[in-house]
Amino acid sequence: MNRDFFKIFRDYKEISIRYDAHHRAIWFYYNPTPRPCFSPTVLKEARQLQQSIIDYFDTKKTDSESPIRYFIQASQVPGIFNLGGDLSLFIKLIKDRNRQQLLDYSKQCIEICYLNAMNLHLPITTISLVEGVALGGGFESALSSNVLVATEDAKMGFPEIRFNLFPGMGAYSLLARIAGMTTTEKMITSGAIYSGRVLYDMGIVNHLAETGKGQKSVEKFIRQHQRSGNGRQALQQVRQRYHPIDYQELADITEIWVDAALRLEDRDLRMMDRLVRAQLTKVAPDKQKKRSLLRTKQDRRFVMDEVTFPLTGWSGETIMFDRRNNSDRRLLH
Repeated sequence: MNRDFFKIFRDYKEISIRYDAHHRAIWFYYNPTPRPCFSPTVLKEARQLQQSIIDYFDTKKTDSESPIRYFIQASQVPGIFNLGGDLSLFIKLIKDRNRQQLLDYSKQCIEICYLNAMNLHLPITTISLVEGVALGGGFESALSSNVLVATEDAKMGFPEIRFNLFPGMGAYSLLARIAGMTTTEKMITSGAIYSGRVLYDMGIVNHLAETGKGQKSVEKFIRQHQRSGNGRQALQQVRQRYHPIDYQELADITEIWVDAALRLEDRDLRMMDRLVRAQLTKVAPDKQKKRSLLRTKQDRRFVMDEVTFPLTGWSGETIMFDRRNNSDRRLLH
């Protein structure tokens, strides 16, 4: 590892990162405030993280073994992976007729999804772990990974039709390549929410995990993947050559989405606003509850599994080494 590797673990406000040296994996968790959606800060930081990993590979000696083989996105908000686009921002920009900023937002989304779908153009595998609810852009983001792991009780879908819109940041392109156009359009126009089990039976979720065992399921997949890593990496390349994700396709669809968004009427915006308020009810209103939300099982790894550094703690602080006086006290639990 060189200095550029540690630059990956910079301080972030609305995402958290940890490095799993045993599996050579970088985990990053969504942790947006005040709502579990794709805020401009989340988009900026997720893209910065992707670029930091790309930059590290650019500086790494080509003949050296990489400490990064897997890039996993998950969530630190219990019960919620991500609720999608920043609807309150959309309402404001639509009312202001600010087409350019809507387009800028949507292009940030597709850049992140495109890079994730193309495994950052690196010899790595991208994985999404959905535990809880992933709606709209949250579902799009989950679909963008090479591998989608979900718990049986996870809930995913595209509710945008409820406010007379459609998911325009990659949903059609990503899902149609897996499930076909007919199923994709049915899922988008129905606004239905599907369980992880149903999506697994449909072939959209790649690996199904028992409720509460999402992380262990990802780690099990990685161990299996590593045993035939050369063949599986090659298969990823075959898939991307056979049915490539085209960036211009994504960009053209976002233009359609922006134009459709600007045609929304007041009743559609009122429905969007009701969804914003519903999202706010899903997160704790006071600091104590908010603190407990962040203390997820990923952060309880101190008493469960071996800890690797650097890592980002629940408060967002970057921890470079174990600062406890007795690092073995976890063994007493």
